[in-house]
Amino acid sequence: MLRVENISHSFKTGNEWTKVLHSINFTVNQGEMVALLGSSGSGKSTLLNLMAGLMKPLEGHIYIADQDIVKLGENKLAEFRRKHIGFIFQAYELITSLTVCENVELPLVFQSVSPRIRRQKALQLLEQVGLQGKEDMFPSQLSGGQQQRVSIARSLITEPSVIFADEPTGNLDSKTEEEILAILLHLNKTLKTTFIVVTHEHEVADRMQRIFSLRDGYLINGDFREESPVSEEAAP
Repeated sequence: MLRVENISHSFKTGNEWTKVLHSINFTVNQGEMVALLGSSGSGKSTLLNLMAGLMKPLEGHIYIADQDIVKLGENKLAEFRRKHIGFIFQAYELITSLTVCENVELPLVFQSVSPRIRRQKALQLLEQVGLQGKEDMFPSQLSGGQQQRVSIARSLITEPSVIFADEPTGNLDSKTEEEILAILLHLNKTLKTTFIVVTHEHEVADRMQRIFSLRDGYLINGDFREESPVSEEAAP
């Protein structure tokens, strides 16, 4: 589902180049749930932006659903992202003037899907993340954990090939963090959706099937786990 081949990247500051990623290689299979683990400055945010097609690497290739996104022009890349890539953000990134249901529907608006089908799909996803009955509320009326559930539902509505979750529990207390992780695991198992969870927390990474660890721009390991230890009891 996702293949990263010999990705290297540098940033220019003044007249000097600073290399932030060094020949990164790994593969994520369909339906896997993996962690990209690293501390601040490890290069994980840069790698996330490259994999999501938000930046172009200076070297290497990134394949998603057998498409080398590095070779796509800006218009084709934007279209590819809308269809194949979902995002879950640490700060939720919900539009405060829209209802819960309207926030979830939004990616389908850009695909010209009819209002009836948009709402039907959104309501189904809101039920899956445990927010049935809250579809006409506004983000300000929800807790942080509930807002993140809205973000999760929104990321799934286009049925993407892969979802990138950027520090999805970073703003949550430990109890809510566990609930959100359980929901992600439940969705991963039931929908067979591929998740890349970017985190600096070992406790979060340990819940995943595999961990890709970055340090100073180098991939230092890819640890495989047969079963994720996350409990699904907190999932809806």
